[in-house]
Amino acid sequence: MSGGEAKVAASGAEAAVPSADVAGPTSDALGLMERRLYEAGFTHVAGADEVGRGALAGPLVAGAVILPPDTTIEGIRDSKLCTRLQRERLAERIKEEAVAWSVVRVRHDRIDRDGLQRCNLQALRRALKRLEHTPDYALLDCFKLKRLPYPNLGVKKADYVSRTVAAASIIAKVTRDAAMRRYSKRYPGYGFGTNVGYGTRFHWNALKEQGPCEIHRKSFFGVVGFPDEDGVIRPHQARQFGLDPDELVAKIDEERIAR
Repeated sequence: MSGGEAKVAASGAEAAVPSADVAGPTSDALGLMERRLYEAGFTHVAGADEVGRGALAGPLVAGAVILPPDTTIEGIRDSKLCTRLQRERLAERIKEEAVAWSVVRVRHDRIDRDGLQRCNLQALRRALKRLEHTPDYALLDCFKLKRLPYPNLGVKKADYVSRTVAAASIIAKVTRDAAMRRYSKRYPGYGFGTNVGYGTRFHWNALKEQGPCEIHRKSFFGVVGFPDEDGVIRPHQARQFGLDPDELVAKIDEERIAR
């Protein structure tokens, strides 16, 4: 979705929707997409989103939510913009007021075996399928799913314009964060209780010192080491810098050029 408006195909007509830019990074998700769909006659509009896609360890979690058209839950927005306490309180309200909700988890080893993108799409599909009420329409953050028994739309930054997608991201993140805090007791030393599996400086340094644990995604770049010129994977000093994956790749390329 780009430019000044996005379009939702509904009942053969196109409804113009203001750009997601009208919703600032800290404002509530506006529900613009849902309103247009309700006006077009869709009553059970589902939102689906996943969390943990970029984490180095732990599961990928997808959530799906159908909210009543007249629901008013203050504070719903992208889960990453909420504090932990806000998310947990919102998750309780969402589950209480939702027509239906579901959460599914994809294990780290399945991500290694089947690939992240395939697991991501399957998780979104399973979350929608597990809803107690079949949606009339589904909104997803970025991804459009094929062969669903109802129409769906992938919207860039959907959690800024869709309350159901934002709600789905909240219940998914609360579920995943709780799981990672439990894992932090089983696998101490990686900081899972605070970084929830993402590649912080502390996490990369722990990987260098201890190596990966059972729940690390070993297919992810750098988790088990970095390939040297001779093709042998060895721990790399770039882990000490707390860089994100793109910066790590750039750092390695710079060092190889320098050689």
